[in-house]
Amino acid sequence: MKNGPFALAFHTCFIVFLIAPIVVVCLVAFTPTPYLSLPTTGLSLRWFREMLGRPDFIEALRTSAVLGAVSASIAVAIAIPSALAVTRFDFRLKGAFVATLQSPLMIPSAVLGVSYLRYLTQLKFYGTLTGLVVCHVIIVMPFALRLVMAAAVGLDRRVEDAAVSLGASTWVTFRRILVPLILPGLASGWILAFITSFDEVTMTVFVASPTVTTLPVKLFLFIQDNINPLIAAVSASLIVMTILLMVLLDRIYGLERIFAGGDSIKAKK
Repeated sequence: MKNGPFALAFHTCFIVFLIAPIVVVCLVAFTPTPYLSLPTTGLSLRWFREMLGRPDFIEALRTSAVLGAVSASIAVAIAIPSALAVTRFDFRLKGAFVATLQSPLMIPSAVLGVSYLRYLTQLKFYGTLTGLVVCHVIIVMPFALRLVMAAAVGLDRRVEDAAVSLGASTWVTFRRILVPLILPGLASGWILAFITSFDEVTMTVFVASPTVTTLPVKLFLFIQDNINPLIAAVSASLIVMTILLMVLLDRIYGLERIFAGGDSIKAKK
């Protein structure tokens, strides 16, 4: 009890420290001035209108969204059988198999970018969306695999055996029993993989092209020659989109169920 007020004050300061930069970026986005500053004379939508008038930014946003969704979906689809194999069976070179899937985490992004640039050029995939998808699947795979493995570790095989004994096929057992049990890991792995892909800059700079580029790369190249609140307007828009997405997920399915298996928690209580 003695540490209650101190702990509350510490947590409050920590939360303010985390949120303050986001609030400042959102405020700067409404400034009417052509330079980065907090709006002191009034609020303006000038930079949001300019953002909507830039088709290159809109196209880059669309490319990032498609790239992130496709890469995350493929990564999760590969992570499911990989995680089940690792958590359920013992086989030779199991450690090497897991280390290979996790190896992109140990290699610097710049090194990966140079390597991908060389091989995509040789395969004639440089500057294409297909090439970007292949590269992003590799770098987001470890994140999806870890979360799916965490969800698959504690599964009770007797539930699946019961379904099979009642006549369920392998596909029905997988779809009706296994997938709902590991759904929190699948959902959180997909979301984390999507965020990682959407936010990737260092590696993507090497493999993107002027015709096929992502929004983070577009912003990175833009701020090399321009420093104005347009970047803040784009950032504020992404923040609002993220908040709306999380609210929508909470309304449709529930964030507690997605990330922590809310139904199982309530059942235990």
